Formats: sequence, structure tokens, C-alpha cells
Amino acid sequence: MNLLFARFRPRTTARGPLLGALALGLALTAGCAPPDEPRSLPTPAGSSPNAGHTAAAADTRERLRVDGGTREYLLHRPGADGGAPRPLVIAYHGRGSSAEGMREMTGLGTAAAARDMLIAYPEGLHSGWGAGAAATGRRPDPDADVRFTEALVEELVRTEGADPLRVYVVGFSNGGSMALRMAAQRPGLLAGAAAVAGQLPTGPAAVEPTGAVPVLMIHGAEDPVRPLAGLPSPGPAAAGEEPITPSMASRAGAEAFAAEGGARAPVERSEAGYDRTVWGPGDSRATVELLVVHGAGHTWPGSSVTPPAGFGRTSTSLDATGTILGFFAARRR
Repeated sequence: MNLLFARFRPRTTARGPLLGALALGLALTAGCAPPDEPRSLPTPAGSSPNAGHTAAAADTRERLRVDGGTREYLLHRPGADGGAPRPLVIAYHGRGSSAEGMREMTGLGTAAAARDMLIAYPEGLHSGWGAGAAATGRRPDPDADVRFTEALVEELVRTEGADPLRVYVVGFSNGGSMALRMAAQRPGLLAGAAAVAGQLPTGPAAVEPTGAVPVLMIHGAEDPVRPLAGLPSPGPAAAGEEPITPSMASRAGAEAFAAEGGARAPVERSEAGYDRTVWGPGDSRATVELLVVHGAGHTWPGSSVTPPAGFGRTSTSLDATGTILGFFAARRR
């Protein structure tokens, strides 16, 4: 299934009309937007998905030289610098979206302010991420985004007082798979990782965990784009697009992280609107959690941004943003 470039739009209220499309739609781990569509949209004033969201006022567009080129990211500073090192969250957008799209869909800036967290929203090349380990026509260097992330962390530790012992990654869809790749291949860099609607790649682009790291995976039970059971044999991509990367089932990915980290046997329990499976920490203290959200599609639970047609419903039973930041706040290297 090739999907599909669409725009998110905020839900309207009785008090006012739609203020405009907020961000780009999100696609498969290795899909991409049609070439005739714009790659990003301006963020309209006052069109935040979360009530009281004011993250944009504190955000700046930054550039970083990496591998002889320039990469960009959006940086959210939570407020006045008190001098103490701050936790850092790297937030990867989905394919076809943007840093602004990730900010608006998740509301991470607002939620992180109370925890005094820095949030960096990097921009992917061709509006996506090299989440798999294999080269493609558009991504001849499959490790470029790994090096970009490493350089970004180094830069923000040096210039913004980020705490190197409290660095976390999170992402949605293709960005979620990128977060899992960082957790798998650079566990020593991170204090935790989270993915919403992202899975570990398999096949020629396979990524396997190489060390202990706390991981939280959130996946919709009815995801029509990247199914909960994985996508072992995706169909061909459209002409000119990157090949669709096969991926393993979400539970299999969680089990791989748990096994590498020496976690305990899983404990399962049902909660209101979702099922939680926890592989408790062993000697490495690396907890792994999988939350399967009932009735949810290829969406960010708790977001008030309307997903594109074909992505399924957004659950309100779980606040993914708050859950993820709470998971991060309890952990450090």
C-alpha cells in the first residue's frame, strides 16, 4: 500500500472557522510524497492542536553542518535557562511531514515545558528518514541520518546545555522507525526511545538491537498503513519513490529490545482503551513497553489534529505525548 501525501487539518469548533492546514500527512516507513505536492506548509497562528499551546513562540529554526552539507531543525527552548543541564528530546516527523508538522501533531513543546526539556525537531532528507540499514536510490548513504542525530546531540550538549545523560528520541511512523533504529544501533547515546506507529525494519534493511535501552512502543490495533502485525512483504512503490521497507510486528520488535536488554518476562494488563505489555528491567534497568491502542489507526493518540483520509481514527483513551514524556522523565543513562 502506497500512501500517500495528505495534509492534516485541525478540527473546527463552533467559535471559528478552520484556520488552515497545519501540517503534512504521514506515510509509510519508506513511502514518500508525490513530487507535485508542496513539501511543507506554514504553521498558521493560533492553529495548535492542544489548548493553550504556545510552543511556536519559543521555537527557532536552526542549521547544522554535517557531512559537508547543511541540515535543519526546529528547536524548542522551554524557558529561561536556570543553568542546570536539561533533558533533550529529538522528535522525528513522519514521511511527507516536517518539523512543524511534528510539533503541531504532538504538542511536545507545551507538554515538555513543565519538565524543562529541550525539544529538537530535525528535518528529514526528502521529507523522510533512512530508518532502514539498506541504501536506496534516494538514500545512497543509509547511515546519514544516524550521523545527523549524533551531531545534533553533540551540538545541543555544547550550545544549549543539554544533559548527555538524558537524551531521548521519539518519532511517528517513518520517524518512529528512525527512533527505533537509533535505539537499536546507538543505545549508548540514549536514555530512552519511543515510537508511535513505527516498527523495526526487516529484510535487506533490517535493524537489530545491539544494547540495552528503555523503549516504549505505541501502536494502533487497527493501523491500516503499518499494521500491528508488521509488513513483511510490502508491494512495489510508485515510480520514482523509495521502496517500501518491510517491517516486523510491533510485539516482535519489543521482544527484540527486551531480549537484548536482558529484561524480565512480559506482564500484560488491560487498561481503559489500550493493552499494556511490560518487560520489566533486568540487570540493565532497561524496561520495554508496548501499548496497543484499541480501535486506533495510523495516528498519534490524544492529538486533536485530524489525520488524512485512510489513516484510521485517533484514540482519545491515551495521551501519547504525556505518556512518552513521563516514560522519559523516569530514566537516565
